[in-house]
Amino acid sequence: DTIVVPVGGGGLISGIATVAAAKRPDIAVVGVQTERYPSMVRAVSGKDPDCPGGVTIAEGIAVAKPGELTTPIVRALAREMLTVGEQSLIDAVNMLMDIEKVVVEGAGAAGIAALAEHRPVFEGKTVGVILSGGNIDQRVLASIIERGLVRSGRLSRLHVVLDDRPGALARLLAVVGEAGANILEVRHDRLFGDVPVRSVDVELWLETADTDHRAAVVEAIRGAGYAASELAINAGR
Repeated sequence: DTIVVPVGGGGLISGIATVAAAKRPDIAVVGVQTERYPSMVRAVSGKDPDCPGGVTIAEGIAVAKPGELTTPIVRALAREMLTVGEQSLIDAVNMLMDIEKVVVEGAGAAGIAALAEHRPVFEGKTVGVILSGGNIDQRVLASIIERGLVRSGRLSRLHVVLDDRPGALARLLAVVGEAGANILEVRHDRLFGDVPVRSVDVELWLETADTDHRAAVVEAIRGAGYAASELAINAGR
């Protein structure tokens, strides 16, 4: 019913839409751009194509000015043009790795991001999505994976205040282990945290199964008599 295509300058969607119109005119061709570079979205709606720009993981479609030859084709043949945010792109790259075992760059995953962000547009339809590239920097990919682990509750960071006495840390870690969390890192701070004398700040980095498990670990720590809280990790943009 629908083909979803990432759009930068408009060459890919122009070719797909032209063939679709000739072979199967009932197929809707939908284009996707990032919110930071919606140049084609603006152009086909008759607006100035200048866009805000900025840093995006969808570098392959970060085009400030759409093609002069392609814009009229997209305007005539594309059924709809959508935009997606950075977090949707990050989630799409993560999902493709986690579920499909496919590495796709941010621009290439824009179609999957559109399915998630604009679900009502595609509800009840058979949809084909173009995955157009796997050119992603390893450092960016590592950051995306780690952010995905945080958002899914599989990587957690907790803050606990302990009495500064022998055996206190060992007892806390035993509670964490019994709750089923894997301890990745322990940061122990007597001096720089806002805690009373003879107390210590402890920061725990843990592997947990999901957000429910993370909450259960926190409750287990509190149930053992410790003041514990989750520390936010910026897993968004």
